[in-house]
Amino acid sequence: MPSRRSILKGVLSGIIAAPFVAPSPAFAKAPYAAVQAPGFYRLKIGSVEVTALSDGTVALPLAKLYTNTSQQYAQNVLKDAFLPEMVPTSVNAFLVNNGDRLVLIDAGTGAYLEPSLGKLVANIEASGYKVDDIDDVILTHIHTDHSGGLMSNGKRTFPNATLRVNEREAKFWLSPENARAATGIVKQHFREADQCVTPYVKAGKFETFADSAAPIPGLGSILYAGHTPGHSAITLESEGQKIVFWGDITHGDILQFDEPGIAIEFDIDQKAAVDARNIAFRQAVAGKYLVAGAHIAFPGIGHVRKDSTNCDWLPVNYS
Repeated sequence: MPSRRSILKGVLSGIIAAPFVAPSPAFAKAPYAAVQAPGFYRLKIGSVEVTALSDGTVALPLAKLYTNTSQQYAQNVLKDAFLPEMVPTSVNAFLVNNGDRLVLIDAGTGAYLEPSLGKLVANIEASGYKVDDIDDVILTHIHTDHSGGLMSNGKRTFPNATLRVNEREAKFWLSPENARAATGIVKQHFREADQCVTPYVKAGKFETFADSAAPIPGLGSILYAGHTPGHSAITLESEGQKIVFWGDITHGDILQFDEPGIAIEFDIDQKAAVDARNIAFRQAVAGKYLVAGAHIAFPGIGHVRKDSTNCDWLPVNYS
């Protein structure tokens, strides 16, 4: 039987006899992986599944767009929050599955805006669903960043879905008289509303709901007019839990929580939009329910509480 000494001697002789190969340095020449992970976030409200969906982000000069304030002041506040001059601004939509129906709240931008947007369909699929699965699409309002995704390549993106919109919102945006009277960017919004909503009307897949009425059984609405004439939040309650899908109560999650009197150029009626924001804040603080914002940093879900200046936004804790 060989001894430990003879075995060790053999191993050492093999190492000495083997040619020396210098290790080659490793150089990482892989291209940068510039894309984010799929943008969806899921949680339960009672027995109902809610999935936040990212349509992407768009860089906006928010300080220039806010009104009832100075551009310099707004820029300083955003800078203190470590935000650049061109603020990456989320566009969010939300999918509600109550076991009987699959409901999409807002439809993203489609191909209408920046290439950094238009990711909604990809993220619906990444989250485990298909566009054909969706039974209803409810819009908080008909601005293009909420309705542009209704159409894809000249066809309805959600072929099996009924589109549901507040009745005064539909009456405003689908009026030929209003479209003719509009000017500037608003005229463009009328044209895009016709392109995106009218195909659902013609297909018999369009319904309206009254102010603060239920769009479908199991979901309610709150008229927060101002940003647009029929701008409405959508409400969901299940097993004692509640979430309110805010639409465009705020643009961003910094300035307007402390100073709700600051409006934005996109508001059709800025005074009414400010009033609606104050009401929405008071209701969210008193109710202590979750809210979901279309333009709050993804996933856009959290709580509102009072603080020393006015209100504070508390994003949902990841779980």
